[in-house]
Amino acid sequence: MKILLFANTDWYLFNFRRSLAEALRSAGHEILLISPSGPYGERLQDLGFRWLPAPMDRRSLNPLRETALLLWLWRLVRKENVDLVHGFTIKCAIYGSLAARLARVPARVNAVAGMGYVFTSQQPLARLLRPIVRLLMRLALDGEDARLILQNPDDVSLFEQARLIQPGRVRLIPGSGVDCSRFVPSAATRCDIDSGPFRVVLPARLLWDKGIAEYVQAARLLRAEGLPVEFLLAGAPDVGNPASVPLPAIQGWVEEGVLQWLGHVEDMPALFQSVHVAVLPSYREGLPKGLIEAAACALPVITTDVPGCRTVVTHIVDGLLIPARDARALAQAVKQLIEDRELREKLGAAARKKVLEEFDERIVVEKTMGVYAELLQPAPTEYAHESK
Repeated sequence: MKILLFANTDWYLFNFRRSLAEALRSAGHEILLISPSGPYGERLQDLGFRWLPAPMDRRSLNPLRETALLLWLWRLVRKENVDLVHGFTIKCAIYGSLAARLARVPARVNAVAGMGYVFTSQQPLARLLRPIVRLLMRLALDGEDARLILQNPDDVSLFEQARLIQPGRVRLIPGSGVDCSRFVPSAATRCDIDSGPFRVVLPARLLWDKGIAEYVQAARLLRAEGLPVEFLLAGAPDVGNPASVPLPAIQGWVEEGVLQWLGHVEDMPALFQSVHVAVLPSYREGLPKGLIEAAACALPVITTDVPGCRTVVTHIVDGLLIPARDARALAQAVKQLIEDRELREKLGAAARKKVLEEFDERIVVEKTMGVYAELLQPAPTEYAHESK
């Protein structure tokens, strides 16, 4: 069986779907990965995967360019004789699925992690595009030979209310999973950092709707109180997203001394093992992988009571939930954890347990392959996890 995985960045394929690709390959299937060109494409090829650069501009609204992309995808899936196309994020889901329908590909699977810029932003362009995208989603995502994977119950309800797809064709799978043998707590490191300043990290792409402004303001509030706390920002601007935080703004915060910007961090387990708390004051998520990775390292997490985030955290059980767009509530939650080490340890232990039970990548991969099995026979064999 030949399976095509299509994402809007090679970074996403490498970091979020590599385990799925490895499992499918181990089960004897032929895998084709496509995304816009980038440095991670070569890394995927080094792992023995076949990866092709797609002529895709994530921000393009040019009808000719978008039509050319659709035609390129249609020709590709016909030439490759693909059995199943799996698209990730809204644009890839729509274009990949439309191309698959036109080419009469037997099965289509789409994974939408959150509703994206068009549905979350109130900017005029996003509001103008919304009805067009809704129409395209109805055309692309539905059908007896299609399944839609969503990451949280709020998005399932939203899609059902919008009548974008028949409810029986929706599957709820929590994110892309986390390698719990790599993201682990480190008691030795935790003892070491307790003697220094309290360290908080926000791990995410630098988008305004991740709550970056509120994070900065919370850092200012606690700094004004004279508390020994360091705010770290781990991630890079996403220039392909209209909500990307401008680089001068980030540099200004660093010069102000309000936070430390780490940029892209390759070794996230080591980072999580060097801090006390992970924070994500997002406005809406599919399922935030950075929070799950932090929780797997037994970190207490602070996040907002919004779709996606509240799937990861139950308030006072395995983390703290705060209102969205509320810097003072964020500052107060951080202060609470600074002052209560026992609570930090309790929340961190519960967070690790929850990840092992619900978000381990083995669970996610098995469920995803189960969706493939609904559409195609013979079914892919069960995922056999190998420690990395």
